[in-house]
Amino acid sequence: MTTIDLQQREIKPLRHTFDHMARLIGGDKPATRYQEATFGAQATSNFHYRPTWDPEFELFDKARSAVVLNDWYVLKDPRQYYYGNWTITRARQQDAMESSYQFVESRDLINKMPDSLRDKVCQVLIPIRHVAWGGNMNNCMIAAYGYGTAFTAPASLHAMDELGVAQYITRLGLALDEPAVLDAGKEAWLQAPQWQALRHLVEDSFVLRDPFEVFVAQNLAIDGLLYPLVFGHFIDDHVALNGGTAVSMLSAFMIEWHEESNRWVDAVVKTGAAESAANHALISGWVQHWSQRVRDALVPIAQMALEDKGASTLDDVFTQFQARCKKLGLTT
Repeated sequence: MTTIDLQQREIKPLRHTFDHMARLIGGDKPATRYQEATFGAQATSNFHYRPTWDPEFELFDKARSAVVLNDWYVLKDPRQYYYGNWTITRARQQDAMESSYQFVESRDLINKMPDSLRDKVCQVLIPIRHVAWGGNMNNCMIAAYGYGTAFTAPASLHAMDELGVAQYITRLGLALDEPAVLDAGKEAWLQAPQWQALRHLVEDSFVLRDPFEVFVAQNLAIDGLLYPLVFGHFIDDHVALNGGTAVSMLSAFMIEWHEESNRWVDAVVKTGAAESAANHALISGWVQHWSQRVRDALVPIAQMALEDKGASTLDDVFTQFQARCKKLGLTT
């Protein structure tokens, strides 16, 4: 009879990560999935030609931004999103939204809302899907023309999130009214006087060439003022308290996503501005310029949504935004 002696043996790995990863994370230690998907992924050499449509720059070029960083990988995402865990997170949120729709539809909560309130929600909310589409376009620009995977990869995910917001607003509009409400929202975006300043601003952002300025204009200024005003004060406070709890439930993703994304936006802006006095002055100037334009553009929308409380509410939102920027070390 043969006896086999099985002993526990410890196998010591010769290395814990790739050489390039060890250089970037400060030694031979296990890297996270986020680090493996992000660090060292930016192409830096073997550019055989310059873009024929933009020969001033290489295909991937730090000089596309006036912001100067010694290492673009310092713009880390505190959420540590890469494609895998981002899709898992969004899938869970989608499941929650589906549950909310089932709850609202099973109890016919939309039809129990006052008609005047439902019309007001459509007037305020439906045109904003075009702002969200603008956010998608701008973050696609950042992903395409920015430098450093730590900066561009989250922007590509953020672009899809912005598109998701536009789709959620579309779905909410169809729950509130007939499909014609979407056409009415588009017509308001194109023609209604109260929307033209915001539309002008969004379209101006499309022609910016510095990806970091686009980041500041869209993700910090536009979204940073629009979302608290519309989805916070208008939807969650005014609409919910006047018989529109269903709308608040069906737009819960927007506030949850905005608060989560702020962690990434704040980290990028704070780190970029802290790199040098020149960066600080540049980014602060962008924030001052774009936030004031957004504030001015939101005046008629705040009045339309909140009537006599619109001006004071917008002032509160802007004050909170300035306090947020000061915490990031910016001059407002």
